[in-house]
Amino acid sequence: MGQILAVVSGKGGTGKTSLCAAVACRLAELGQKVLCIDADAGLRNLDISLGMSQEAALPFTAVMDGSYPLSRASIHPRFETLRFLTAPVLQQPEDVDSAAFFQLLQQAAQEFDWVFIDAPAGVGAGFRLAVTKADLAMVVTGAEPAALRDGARTAEALFGISQAEAKIVVNRIRPRFFKKVRFTVDDCMDTVGLPLLGIVPEDEAVALCAASGKPLRRNGKKSAFEAARHIAMRLLGKKVALLDI
Repeated sequence: MGQILAVVSGKGGTGKTSLCAAVACRLAELGQKVLCIDADAGLRNLDISLGMSQEAALPFTAVMDGSYPLSRASIHPRFETLRFLTAPVLQQPEDVDSAAFFQLLQQAAQEFDWVFIDAPAGVGAGFRLAVTKADLAMVVTGAEPAALRDGARTAEALFGISQAEAKIVVNRIRPRFFKKVRFTVDDCMDTVGLPLLGIVPEDEAVALCAASGKPLRRNGKKSAFEAARHIAMRLLGKKVALLDI
């Protein structure tokens, strides 16, 4: 039985979707069968971070209603063990049949090692859809006080509706910021109230790859790519030191 992992954030702009795509791709590189579902109904963009914006992709609702089998999920052009279901354009999260969506997740968990759900930012209907049946939750936050407060609120909302094991990823870390404000990763964990899954540095390669329609590629030992690889390995139960940034 595969693991259902919800990737969530308290607000937009944390880099949640880019991180979701990067970790999913790293797991596929490691031989895992991965399904990515963009759950941001009406505002889909996971395809861009995956480097699949030019690929025809089924909305998850087309599988839910029986129009297409799960086997028709789009295959990543570079990672053959990674498949993708996009979000519907003309529906909002409130319109999605939650029972049918949960049934889709159950089927997907039987066919894949990992089912990644890229949730909409915030704690609304799309968030509830993503986390209710999740086994794991990756709460993505920045290191700024406002972002951490949103992360703490997200964790509280998560525990209210889900049994998922939750951990945080502190994304887009700028070392100078930490030094100036004398802030640490331990402070981030204390503020949000969750254990740490990983840290990711600010890396312009993320935006450059998305702009060129390509998945994130290896570009150094202190890069977002390397941080995503570390997170993927931790998800597989391997002991990996935090990235030195």
